[in-house]
Amino acid sequence: MEFITQEEKERIEAKLQELIDRRPEVTARIAEARSHGDLKENAEYHAARDDQGMDEAEIRRLTERLQNAQVADDMELPENMVFLGSIVKLKDLDDGDEDLYKLVGEASGNFDADEIEVTVSSPLGEALMKASVGDTIKAELPRGTKRFEILELV
Repeated sequence: MEFITQEEKERIEAKLQELIDRRPEVTARIAEARSHGDLKENAEYHAARDDQGMDEAEIRRLTERLQNAQVADDMELPENMVFLGSIVKLKDLDDGDEDLYKLVGEASGNFDADEIEVTVSSPLGEALMKASVGDTIKAELPRGTKRFEILELV
């Protein structure tokens, strides 16, 4: 079972609906391309069929993901424990820098946020999961081992 935040669930549902709403458009593209004749050398037809196949695969993947996911916001957790959806202030014990990190199931790609997104499957995310305020965590990152102190949950 995968844990996701309510925000992630809404984003997945919106993407799923967008793909479902696009079905008639892709079907019309296929019909239009088919009307041009010879399908063996019809690039428009093959491109539209490829788009349809990718869209349908993504619809299946997102549907399955929603069916197997649990919204973490609905769970009761201790107040000082880091879990999915938590925003955590960490202090890098090597250089003293302090930054905000948000533990997410899947990165949104939004780089304008005040906090750095960390997925639960990343080394830092795994180290943060279920840690508490005051704990020191260690993560094996690509640039070597980093140690952080959990200062607070925001």
